[in-house]
Amino acid sequence: MRAARYYGIEDIRVEEIPEPVCKEGQLKIKPAFVGICGTDLHEYLGGPTFAPVKPHPVTKETLPVTFGHEFSGTVLEVGKGVSGFKPGQHVSIQPTIYDGTCGACKHNFENVCYNGGFVGLSGWGGGLSDAVTVPSSYCLPLPDNIPLDVAALVEPLAVGWHAVSQSPLKPNDNILILGGGPIGIAVIQALCARGCGQIIVSELSASRQKFAKQFGADTILDPRTVDVVKSVQDLTGGEGVDIVFDCAGVAVGLEAACKAIRVKGTVVNVAIWEKAVPFQPNDLVFREGKYVACLGYIQQDFKDVIQAISAGKMTPGEMITSKIALENVVEDGIKELIRNKENHVKVLVQI
Repeated sequence: MRAARYYGIEDIRVEEIPEPVCKEGQLKIKPAFVGICGTDLHEYLGGPTFAPVKPHPVTKETLPVTFGHEFSGTVLEVGKGVSGFKPGQHVSIQPTIYDGTCGACKHNFENVCYNGGFVGLSGWGGGLSDAVTVPSSYCLPLPDNIPLDVAALVEPLAVGWHAVSQSPLKPNDNILILGGGPIGIAVIQALCARGCGQIIVSELSASRQKFAKQFGADTILDPRTVDVVKSVQDLTGGEGVDIVFDCAGVAVGLEAACKAIRVKGTVVNVAIWEKAVPFQPNDLVFREGKYVACLGYIQQDFKDVIQAISAGKMTPGEMITSKIALENVVEDGIKELIRNKENHVKVLVQI
């Protein structure tokens, strides 16, 4: 079968590999659509980071690994001992790999497993292939009214949903989001589905500003031309926002986030940081503010996103800005996003 295999920096090869065997407790899935994630780009340009260069603690695999962790698909085969699934059923895959034995897992925090990883980054195959086998517990059935291309967006939307779930959101809270990329847009959609006050987005890119507005932002700020903190205070009667979601992960943004909250406000870190940055705790201390970190998602986030899409509370289809073939994943997917990411929200590989 075909698979897009990651060997190292700027080395992804679409090649033929043996088709996986469906074992006890597993489902064999035929991937339908696979999103290309910022993490995939980081691995391609500067990795391996998540991809294992020595045997992964759970998968025991090393490079090369099959890429693709944001995907939907159709059940091809049901392994022994699995109930509740049948061939032909459409599913979304939660790709979190966890050991089930560490301190985090014992407290049901699999998303921060000490030995964790992701299907499509750490082993066990990936969505960028003609077939993949995963534990049945990783698969969530899809309602008939969610098409498979939209279902490939559940994973990034679950990141945004989880971030909002970790915040102390109340119905009339005013929000600032730093960064209008795919995860910033996922946060916007989660907020709109759950209800909040005004949503303010700080974003440099003109095209991403338009996307943020399209998906529900009330006000867009360009940090190159306005003082973000002052603008936020002006928009909130001098108080500041209740919650900041930092989806950008840059030093100047962190400083602005801590100064833009109101008294007792909260900064939620959603970004993954590439390097250490200076931080002045007094910006939080003088407001008795809170700084909350979150990572990935839990399965309930997937279930909530699927329900919200099915009920029409989230309509993410226009996040899809391009669909490409597996054979062109490097040139039309990875490299296109590196060259032109500001004009895309989500590029999907159609398997």
